[in-house]
Amino acid sequence: MIDKLKADTTDSVSTARTLSQALPYIQRYDGAVIVIKLGGHAMTDNNAMTNFAQDIVLMKQCNLNPIIVHGGGPAINNFLDKMNIKTNFLNGKRVTDKESIPLIEMVLSGSVNKNIVSAINSQGGKAVGLSGKDANLMICEPDNPKLGFVGNPTQVNPEILKNFLKSDFIPVVAPIGIGTDGQTYNVNADTAAGAIAAALSADRLLLLTDVDGVKNKNGEILTKLSIEDVKKLIENGTISKGMIPKTETAIKALEDGVRAAVILDGRTPNACLLELFTDHGAGTLIRKQ
Repeated sequence: MIDKLKADTTDSVSTARTLSQALPYIQRYDGAVIVIKLGGHAMTDNNAMTNFAQDIVLMKQCNLNPIIVHGGGPAINNFLDKMNIKTNFLNGKRVTDKESIPLIEMVLSGSVNKNIVSAINSQGGKAVGLSGKDANLMICEPDNPKLGFVGNPTQVNPEILKNFLKSDFIPVVAPIGIGTDGQTYNVNADTAAGAIAAALSADRLLLLTDVDGVKNKNGEILTKLSIEDVKKLIENGTISKGMIPKTETAIKALEDGVRAAVILDGRTPNACLLELFTDHGAGTLIRKQ
């Protein structure tokens, strides 16, 4: 635990100091629901995945309730390439046709999900894999006819997740949803994480990316932003490209009851712990005001 909180030495004085510094934050988040969107480098590098899994297990040991929602774009790309199925994107979202939707579900709910579950379990956790189809967790409607079977969550039924909150188990959710007609939908992982966080009134929504956070036009990290700040930065072009959907996900989650959202770099060792258990945090913290 001390190593995970960035202790510089192993002597007793340093250990006591590290614990005393972390304790107020651990107490502050006692029993808190933390929804974490896992994607990018943290999913494709074995060392980064091990580091992430250790963080999650430690969070659970400190009586936090982490809920993982993951992506899987690179794995899907590789599998579809092997099947000679062409992949197209529209506004950053994968066009999902009738041929590819069962394959995407197989990859996300299968190998990708179970790799994360196994990584957490190998570090002493008790992870359980599921998807948005389980217990009708995530009911969807089509996002855009041009995207095919890409879903937008219209209803989240979090009862199955609530059953894990007072247990030792850590849920790992694949972003696959179900329509009222039984149709399977591929859901953007950021969108799925935001919707689940809102349904649980989560204390934190952590969006792990491959960038340090939201930056100003000089390339400097903006550590704290309000919803109004984010909207202005989108309007003036400071927030652009792939950061737009992430910040929009954060805004919607905040408006729907999440206490705060953080966009942070999943490549940074112990990024989640640094955000939750230190003064300086990590990445960009977004609140309502």
